[in-house]
Amino acid sequence: MRPAGPLLLTKSTMPITRRLSLLAASAAFLALAGCATTASTNVATVGAYRDSVDLSGRLSVNYQKDGKVESLTGNFDWTQRPGRVDVTLANPLGQTMATIAVTPQSATLTQAGRAPLSADNIDSLTQRTLGWPLPVSGLRDWLQGYAVDAQGQRFTASPANNTVVTRDGWRLRFVEWQDANAAQPTPRLIHADRAAAGDIQDLAIRIVVNPAS
Repeated sequence: MRPAGPLLLTKSTMPITRRLSLLAASAAFLALAGCATTASTNVATVGAYRDSVDLSGRLSVNYQKDGKVESLTGNFDWTQRPGRVDVTLANPLGQTMATIAVTPQSATLTQAGRAPLSADNIDSLTQRTLGWPLPVSGLRDWLQGYAVDAQGQRFTASPANNTVVTRDGWRLRFVEWQDANAAQPTPRLIHADRAAAGDIQDLAIRIVVNPAS
């Protein structure tokens, strides 16, 4: 089966060396801005994990494949209930491009105008169909400020302790918070980076979570 093209199309045709230079400059600027606005010594951790949660936000994805840099942007809606997660991915204009449904038994991804595809593992399914791996299984924790570290231990984020490498090789940084001084802060901006995932290199996902309604 031939994988579909990038789901949320904002593809760059810029030469890779120039593109990488611009990305590096942008990353440096954002890092400095983040340090200036989000530094906090608040050691309060996120609230108790919730099996039921409704979230929305924006994401951007950058990666290299076959010597080319791809850049994608879009919006997401996340509905989580005990035993089920539903995700809607939309382009920047709000048009639904794909829906994802995950249960303990299976995962199903449906792209606009295409037949649904199912698999046992949602992360491998997203890489096969979208062309890049959307870590849905990890996001179940990350969006609430949790992760499983490289030693298999539960990681609970706080503004003062905001970086972890996960068991499956993601480097997470909880960069900004809805309120960094809150008694139970909640993530606002999450950086997720991975050096390699199959034929994808230098994968960088930026997730902005909207305030809970």
